[in-house]
Amino acid sequence: MNTDVHATSATSHLPPAWPIYRAEILCELRRAWRYPGFVLPSLLFPVLFYSLFGVLLGRGHAPVYLLATYCVFGAMAPALFGFGVQLALDREGGLLTLKRALPMPPLAPLLARLLMTVLFAIVVAALLIAVASAAGVVVTPVATLHLLAVAGLAALPLGAIGLLIGSHVGAGAAPALVNLVYLPLALLSGLWLPLSMLPPLFSALAPLWPTWHLAQLALPAVGQPAQGSAWVHVGVLLGVTAVALALARRRLRRMG
Repeated sequence: MNTDVHATSATSHLPPAWPIYRAEILCELRRAWRYPGFVLPSLLFPVLFYSLFGVLLGRGHAPVYLLATYCVFGAMAPALFGFGVQLALDREGGLLTLKRALPMPPLAPLLARLLMTVLFAIVVAALLIAVASAAGVVVTPVATLHLLAVAGLAALPLGAIGLLIGSHVGAGAAPALVNLVYLPLALLSGLWLPLSMLPPLFSALAPLWPTWHLAQLALPAVGQPAQGSAWVHVGVLLGVTAVALALARRRLRRMG
């Protein structure tokens, strides 16, 4: 009886977990913002590409179409590189092992990195919307919220894919492998130009890529036609997230 009382008393006096999550989130954000080699390309490249190909060289519906797809493209780099390359570096440098040994919730580092990815994706999308609005593209408040929501959602499947890559390869190979995923996904999903301008095989294979499903969720926000049901797209994205996370978790438990 006394043992149970002492155990209950000790449990009731445990410190709350939210300060640990907050501290981990702040550390992750500071680490990201202190590396301009990661921050500047992640924030500026999609905006510069959209300004060139969507605004300056774009004709007809190109500025509108590319606004939606570039909101997805802008979320790719923070998710794939932020999870994939950084996780490989943490594994190789022993930081992941150290965090496992610390008295912190095991999900705290993952949630902190996920929040960082969501923040970057939303900031990029907001910058793209600002550039499009300055160029004369009409973006309603509802469309703005829609595009920001899709950009934030993109962090889930793309971050999970990055986590899967980072859990399987070393720090030296991670950037090259992420680039092999990053660039083809953008092209094959119609993020840089409509798939109707590419060979028919590209359109047939497009539903295999999570970025295509994200693009189909973003296009209706700006009045562009999309394929398939929104619920199907969300279901596919959640499925990709679950499978990639499960495989990454299995790998990390076995290898560390």
